[in-house]
Amino acid sequence: MPALATSAQNYLHETLGVSTSSHEPWAGLESLPYFLRDAFDFWQLDILGHKVLLALERNPAKPSIGDIRNRLDKLRLVAGQPVVYVTEALASYERKRLIVQKVPFIVPGNQLYLPDLGLDLREYFRQRPSSTDTPLSPSAQAMLITALLRPRWEAEWHPAETAATLGYTPMTLSRAVRELVAAGLAQAHKAGRSQYLNMTYSAHETWEQALHLLRSPMQRTVWISTQIRTELPVRVAGLSALARLSMLTEPRSPVFAVSRTAWQALKADIVELPEAMPGACEWQLWNYTPTLQPDSDTVDPLSLILSLRDSTDERVQSALEALKEQLPW
Repeated sequence: MPALATSAQNYLHETLGVSTSSHEPWAGLESLPYFLRDAFDFWQLDILGHKVLLALERNPAKPSIGDIRNRLDKLRLVAGQPVVYVTEALASYERKRLIVQKVPFIVPGNQLYLPDLGLDLREYFRQRPSSTDTPLSPSAQAMLITALLRPRWEAEWHPAETAATLGYTPMTLSRAVRELVAAGLAQAHKAGRSQYLNMTYSAHETWEQALHLLRSPMQRTVWISTQIRTELPVRVAGLSALARLSMLTEPRSPVFAVSRTAWQALKADIVELPEAMPGACEWQLWNYTPTLQPDSDTVDPLSLILSLRDSTDERVQSALEALKEQLPW
């Protein structure tokens, strides 16, 4: 079985949860003109009782979209069954043109478009257990919030750039992308070797859709009386940050946030207090960096909202509502 066909089969199983049985070489190869035999490898799959012919791209320098469509039309006439174009990569403009022309395609590990089987696959997909109730990991949440905080909102963004800014490894990046896609918040596609995400909704709608998947960034709170080195990635947080961004009165004890990683470098020289005391500071230990907005001395507004949304203080909730009205979307 060709490697590209194996990748397509595995991708169908992983993405749609469907088994692809009765995979075999296509018996109609001899009936094709030579230019089609030279252009593709062929493999036949049975998907949910439908025989589908995979046309596996052989030429690294792909033909034009018009040529691909003409070749697939000829194949469909000869084969008498749905034909799906399979290739290792598609640029975003190529994907859009194929969809506009209703050309079925699979890019293993990236995207698929199967209009000929749309009804069956949609019905099957609806019956799959939903993963949209699983909270996002801290890294996926931080990447999503960073994308939402961009000065200029665009549906398409490059997650690798965001991950690099946050210091995430390629493995963490891949996991975060899978989470955002599985939650229905974005769709992934490749342009050359770069992977991009297209957000499913507008910025405001994305925030609303994601709220039930987002958690407070705080892991725990500590009280200390000593000063912390200001060169470390810390930010004003909690009620102190909310007071700066609204009409709320400053709290008696200032509140700061630091990531758990940064805290590891600090705690050896710090004595934690057993409780709040006069002159002490409250420090929140976050599951991700509080510096998602590098040009601000406070934590970002979205993480701040998440950290305080369970407060029972009506004044706090009123200040949070005022803060939401300041969001750029």
